[in-house]
Amino acid sequence: MSRGDPGGPVGEAPTAMATVDARGVVTGWGEGARSLLGYEPSEILGRPAAVLLAGKAPTVEERRPAEERRRWHGTVTLLHRDGARVEVRLLAHFGARVDTGRVDTGHGEDGRGDRVGGDCITGAGGAAGTGPESGGPADRDAADRDAHEWLIVSPLTGGAPVGGDDDLIRKGFVGSPCTMALYDEQLRLRRVNDDMERVLGLAEDDIRGLRLPEIVRGPYSYEVERRMRRALESGETQYVEFPIRLVGHDRASAWAVSLAPLRGEDDGRIRGVILSGHDMTRQYTARRRLRLVSEASTRIGSTLDIVRTAQELADFAVPVFADFVTVDLLPTVSTGGEPPDGPLSGHVMLRRVACRSVLEGCPEAVVPMGETDFYPDCSPAAECLLLQRGIMNRVTDPSIAQWAAQAPERSRSVRKFGFHSTMAVPLLARGTTLGVATFSRHRTPEPFEPDDLLMAEDLTARAAVCIDNARRYTRERDTALTLQRSLLPRGLPQHAAVEAAFRYLPAGSGAGVGGDWFDVIPLSSSRVALVVGDVVGHGLQASATMGRLRTAVRTLADVDLPPDELLTHLDDLVNRVSAEEADAPNAPNAPNAPNRRSGADGEDATNAANAANAESTESTGSSGSSGSSASAEYAASPESAAAETAGDVGATCLYAVYDPVSRRCSLARAGHPQPVLVRPDGDAEFVDLPAGPPLGLGNLPFETAEIQLPEGSLLALYTNGLIDSRERGPDDTMTALREALARPAASLEELCDTVLEAVLPARPADDVALLLARTRALDASQVVTWELARDPAVVARARGNVSDQLAAWGLDEAVFTTELVVSELVTNAIRYASAPIQLRLIHDRNLICEVSDGSNTAPHLRRARVFDEGGRGLLLVAQLTRSWGTRQGVGGKTIWAEQTLPVGEPALLSAAL
Repeated sequence: MSRGDPGGPVGEAPTAMATVDARGVVTGWGEGARSLLGYEPSEILGRPAAVLLAGKAPTVEERRPAEERRRWHGTVTLLHRDGARVEVRLLAHFGARVDTGRVDTGHGEDGRGDRVGGDCITGAGGAAGTGPESGGPADRDAADRDAHEWLIVSPLTGGAPVGGDDDLIRKGFVGSPCTMALYDEQLRLRRVNDDMERVLGLAEDDIRGLRLPEIVRGPYSYEVERRMRRALESGETQYVEFPIRLVGHDRASAWAVSLAPLRGEDDGRIRGVILSGHDMTRQYTARRRLRLVSEASTRIGSTLDIVRTAQELADFAVPVFADFVTVDLLPTVSTGGEPPDGPLSGHVMLRRVACRSVLEGCPEAVVPMGETDFYPDCSPAAECLLLQRGIMNRVTDPSIAQWAAQAPERSRSVRKFGFHSTMAVPLLARGTTLGVATFSRHRTPEPFEPDDLLMAEDLTARAAVCIDNARRYTRERDTALTLQRSLLPRGLPQHAAVEAAFRYLPAGSGAGVGGDWFDVIPLSSSRVALVVGDVVGHGLQASATMGRLRTAVRTLADVDLPPDELLTHLDDLVNRVSAEEADAPNAPNAPNAPNRRSGADGEDATNAANAANAESTESTGSSGSSGSSASAEYAASPESAAAETAGDVGATCLYAVYDPVSRRCSLARAGHPQPVLVRPDGDAEFVDLPAGPPLGLGNLPFETAEIQLPEGSLLALYTNGLIDSRERGPDDTMTALREALARPAASLEELCDTVLEAVLPARPADDVALLLARTRALDASQVVTWELARDPAVVARARGNVSDQLAAWGLDEAVFTTELVVSELVTNAIRYASAPIQLRLIHDRNLICEVSDGSNTAPHLRRARVFDEGGRGLLLVAQLTRSWGTRQGVGGKTIWAEQTLPVGEPALLSAAL
């Protein structure tokens, strides 16, 4: 160590300094150390430091805790060169070597190393490298220890206060850059420093002897004084932070104040409190800005509704940030449409969607809610849209004056309410312009400042993303709803077998429109099919898949498949759709599509379903007569709600076929909720029906169950959205559904409303489809059956029986056509089929003729050549009747033909029913 520069402001000689490496060897020796212990550097460098200790040297293990703490201090007894004991106070720092230029290593130019730089340690103990590492972990640990050393210092002077300390302390208090004040035991002011005088705008002589609330008015003054008294009583330092607007200052400021008790040197009794204040306005403003932005992220965008999201921005900004806030969107954006590209210039048309004021009713507003208004290019709204950034104006600015001159109503509002400062910030999200948010002040005296503009831009940026999400969701939802309504039935067909009513409600959440569907399909022989299904997922993809499945179900129902076989073919179709979307979304057919069936009827049914999906579906459409979509709650971004992942497709379905002649109902379900049966006596129960796997799993069977339904029974089919409730458990929901269906109602339409009101939550999380069907039965007088022998002679007898029955029903005009149909169908059964043979007539809204036999071979319609002897019978039947077909049964098949009754007969039939 060298002697300090005599002319420098700080000398080093009064400090004894030495360095000792990690092995305990002295590596540096300063002039102060030589003065303290009498050793020259050449005598001590390289020797163990233990020779300087009067006692036993600490071991490595004893030194390790100090090395880990990186510092040690205490009093030790050292040995002077002449053998005398010297008791000194030491402070030792352990860390990596650094060059100080002040520690003598004994290798200087003058032989004593005076003023020659060496390696020294820093108090922070940084990790300095000493070269490339080599060897194993033990070598590296040793090398790391060698790179560290102890810096040991001891003061040679300053052991006791000197006479000039009091003056130095006084000057330090007065000239301190901290804002300080000294209060006595009665909390009366005794002293203030220069900075406190500057902050208060008062001299010490003007306020000495006053209490703090008497110097600075306001509630925080009393709080600080209470903390002062607590510091006096407890002897503990108190801390308090508060915002305040001091006299003579343009704006409010934030302060962090510490209140420390002062004790007397003689008796240790608390004699007063020292107040130390720090201006934390910048930090407070930054924290407040972060806090507001964080709070805004939770309060703005809680829904996917455009108007509500804009209103949340206005509600949040008033009154914490502005006195009056308006949000204006481009007209296309406010309805969910696409905004124009790039910045907007010139006059701009905007629609007012939200406003908020500190005054009740927003009397400052010139543009009513929902109305549009033109904003000239000199207006702040048009200017910020052109510049694509926020702008800040005073009402006295020339541009504002020019705009006010063009809009007299706005000018009157500015003068009436005293507007003085405004900011216009564009709503920008994902490179698109959505609108403008305007922030104004008329009750808050402070004008907006640049920091306020930054805050407004932060809030507006967050709100813009939320509004854009809501816009995209609205567009997606409207598109999906339009598609779904076009794929759902607009109304239910009138049918003799059932009286039906329905309700369809789109989802009221951010998930988007789902894939629920329902249908009532007339079948042959006055039967009817009831269908309810639900495609997994939401959005356009789910709606499109729903349309494909609904069309497939109608096509498969025309083939007259039993419910379990229909679901099996529908399961194949779902697997095909899933494979197409996963492997080749744009390909017409996906490879490796599963096909578990064989046989002519199975292949025909599957091919018919695939063909139906390739064609456009019929135009069908909307919801029931009551119910509306709830506003969509926040859930996810519109991208996730809109775009369903290509690949796996799943669905559930319930398919039921009711025969009004036998009054039996066949049902099968694929992972769908159980239907509810309400008997004529009002007893409601869930139908015990095998669940079956959801559609899309593949290679799993479905089962059909048959139940006998008395006339007037009610079947309720519904989707999962009706019974999914977060407000109550599944058992309670099922009970509520059963009880609601059992209530008397004037009509099925009224009963639909009753069920929705009793079961449905306020905001359904999923789409809801409800289909109610009350069964009817055909009277025995409307159905006639004849058993026929396999003998050509019975054909004439069959024609006679049919003619007599039609005469009894008053259908003489249908005799000729029906006799031809019966003759052809019975003849074919006798010639090509096997016993038993049965002829049946059904007098419904139409006249149905059926011939059943014991063969499973289905006839096919073909065009006969000129010289062919056969092939004209079915062609004749097809030309004479409204429709005809074949359905397979357990013991054979049935060929049916349906004729439209003569004019006037439907009315007679309705009267009979």
